[in-house]
Amino acid sequence: MDVVVVESPAKAKTINKYLGKNYKVLASFGHIRDLPAKDGSVRPDEDFAMSWAVDTASGKRLADIAKAVKDADGLILATDPDREGEAISWHVLEVLKQKRALKDKPVSRVVFNAITKSSVLEAMANPRQIDAPLVDAYLARRALDYLVGFTLSPVLWRKLPGARSAGRVQSVALRLVCDRESEIERFSREEYWQIAALLGTPRNENFEARLTAFDRKKLQKLDISNKAQADDIKSMLEGATFKAVSVEAKPTKRNPGPPFTTSTLQQAASSGLGFSASRTMQVAQRLYEGMEIGGETTGLITYMRTDGVQMAPEAIDAARDAIAKEFGPKYLPEKPRQYTAKAKNAQEAHEAIRPTDFMRTPASVRQYLDSDQMRLYELIWKRAIASQMQPAEIERTTAEIEAVNGSRTAELRAIGSVVRFDGFIAAYTDQKDDDAEDEENRRLPEIRAGEQLARQAINATQHTTEPPPRYSEASLIKKLEELGIGRPSTYTAILKTLEDRDYVTIDKRRLVPQAKGRLLSAFLESFFKRYVEYDFTASLEEKLDEISDGKLAWKDVLRDFWKDFSGAVADIKELRVTDVLDALNEELAPLVFPAREDGSNPRICPKCGTGNLSLKLGKFGAFVGCSNYPECSYTRQLGDAANPNGENGGGEDGTKVIGKDPYTSEEITLRSGRFGPYLQRGDGKEAKRSSLPKGWTAESIDHEKALALLSLPRDVGQHPETAKMISAGLGRYGPFVLHDGTYANLESIEDVFSIGLNRAVSVIAEKQLKGKGGRNGGTAAALKELGDHPDGGGKIVVRDGKYGPYVNFGKVNATLPKGKDPQSVTMEDALALIAEKEAKGGGGKKPFRKAAAAKAPATKKVAAKKPAAKKPAAKKKG
Repeated sequence: MDVVVVESPAKAKTINKYLGKNYKVLASFGHIRDLPAKDGSVRPDEDFAMSWAVDTASGKRLADIAKAVKDADGLILATDPDREGEAISWHVLEVLKQKRALKDKPVSRVVFNAITKSSVLEAMANPRQIDAPLVDAYLARRALDYLVGFTLSPVLWRKLPGARSAGRVQSVALRLVCDRESEIERFSREEYWQIAALLGTPRNENFEARLTAFDRKKLQKLDISNKAQADDIKSMLEGATFKAVSVEAKPTKRNPGPPFTTSTLQQAASSGLGFSASRTMQVAQRLYEGMEIGGETTGLITYMRTDGVQMAPEAIDAARDAIAKEFGPKYLPEKPRQYTAKAKNAQEAHEAIRPTDFMRTPASVRQYLDSDQMRLYELIWKRAIASQMQPAEIERTTAEIEAVNGSRTAELRAIGSVVRFDGFIAAYTDQKDDDAEDEENRRLPEIRAGEQLARQAINATQHTTEPPPRYSEASLIKKLEELGIGRPSTYTAILKTLEDRDYVTIDKRRLVPQAKGRLLSAFLESFFKRYVEYDFTASLEEKLDEISDGKLAWKDVLRDFWKDFSGAVADIKELRVTDVLDALNEELAPLVFPAREDGSNPRICPKCGTGNLSLKLGKFGAFVGCSNYPECSYTRQLGDAANPNGENGGGEDGTKVIGKDPYTSEEITLRSGRFGPYLQRGDGKEAKRSSLPKGWTAESIDHEKALALLSLPRDVGQHPETAKMISAGLGRYGPFVLHDGTYANLESIEDVFSIGLNRAVSVIAEKQLKGKGGRNGGTAAALKELGDHPDGGGKIVVRDGKYGPYVNFGKVNATLPKGKDPQSVTMEDALALIAEKEAKGGGGKKPFRKAAAAKAPATKKVAAKKPAAKKPAAKKKG
């Protein structure tokens, strides 16, 4: 019997069925060890020696693997077919060697691009050894990321309080987002006008033509810059005669794009399905690991972390067979199509993302998939099959028109397209991010050269130039790929890190940099410019690729990098905080000193009138304060767009008077603090204060809203069974109702003010019913709802228990590792924790003990963050 090690338990179950009783398939649950989050895990002075740590949960899994290997004939490492998968196999092998579990038993490595029986069996028949250069590239990347993060972080804590950390790639991605925001702030709108004529043919068919030249001068987009010019041209055209000078129809062909890579899939799923990058990868993972179809679990798509654009020859043949069957012979080109990647630094070691079986059409698997899985599978199937279809044949017609009014002339142009043969469009068309008109859907009527055209109307429309749009997740990934920064397996993690650390927020699917993110980016650009340059980061990625190709020694790359980087950090350590603030004041001037409506100097304190405003650094981050402190106590939150002058509408002490409380006669004011706008009733230490709830802006606050917010918590009524009061309020985790120690979340802040006794009793009862069997007797507050379990059975929720936060699924309660932020838990994290708990036999029937909580399982991602609680010690040390 041979032991086979894969990454996930779902994959282990499926592959075990394929291989039979002569194999025992075990899961590593992702990475089994990582660099401890403390100083000394990578030691440059010892030729970059690295110390690895195994967390408690991984230790148990490794013990199970070691025990199985001791009784086995051999070991087969079958983790994912990429750099991370190779690294996991290497880690498993290294630990088993340390445990002396292998002895002289054979060890082999197999990779399969799809979890189907044929792919797995073919891989097992063609084993190889661990790819040492690929492992070296992983070690180099991991060491670089560690050295940048753990060398910069102490500098940030001393020079830029509030900044949590910086990373080698995430900081460059953050710079892209912040640079775009600065570009938007600097953008100056320009007015321009467009002139179009609605014309009719002698056959009474109308069409639109746009002005391209006037008085024999070709017009550019911004040439008609004011209403006077537009009116003059419009007047001339309204008295002109129109004639078709030429009409030309040109046939063109439009070829299909290649099958999806990781980044193009994320982009298409974002624009077409509204998926975030992380959601796309979660659903793709499920499709890759497989579904139960016809009594057998089989993977529906190939491996989804790839930048290759080519399909295997046998897959191309299968796609061509499917095209002939589903669309007909005329859609099948004579020869298969071949693609090459355009992305910088693309590694085409793997196939593009495609269906494992092209005959498995979306319609045929609909019954086995949920809505998101179905939509993503359909997208992948259509794009892959379209890539091998005939081009679309389009006829593009251009009509040039002359307008004459006395001695004045103008030229207009009408363009239309007709699809003569849809080709690949029959299977797949790209979604557009904007609402631009698609010329392929705009046809022109019959227009003959030399014929007179009737004027129906002349329209002049005013426009202004628009700033570049903020990045979406999809467009940022596209930009990173174009620059050669990051790799398919890193894009989702980069975006998640930026959001988790509050460096960016997502608003209407656009990435908006937050004040702390812009502050960090400006600091790095001012003092570590080279290390956030796009070309430098891309060149480092190229070196990592050369390591994986066996062309560079990984420690040579580390030595070159560390020599310059450590010197730059040493120089920054000598900087005074005042030097840092002076540089940031200039770099972030539009953010720190926004222009005032009255045109006064935005750097003069609006309270005392003599002090100069400047960035200040406090325990919780940066804010704007007056140089006359402590005589002048003026402060303003950095980036307070609603209150750029610190006046909140008029009060000279940085407040806006809302009105008086009718019961206490105390004044109610709207103020701006370091953590955002808040309401205050009265003065002094005993004053009642309330932050604005999520979704409420300072501009929306009126007297009625202020009174309602300051009156919380609100008594709803006595519970009919206990006679104890039910109250509604706003807490750390949002709006809630409370009864006898039981908290139940409400959907919105409006519910706090409107909920009645009957509904409050129902909400409390539902919460207690859901919580039965939990560690707190049904009173654990829900911190985050992750959604339904992909295999059914109910919702997965992160809850706040007596002994700390935990993941709850039905009767299964799995404690989060120490230091894990409950809000950062993903569905992937939760599923791994639940699977581990179920494997241990935990059903949540008995209360958890502290000892059990201390042994909480950790996922691949959680393990990397487990030691985070020790960071303050490093801060103190620095």
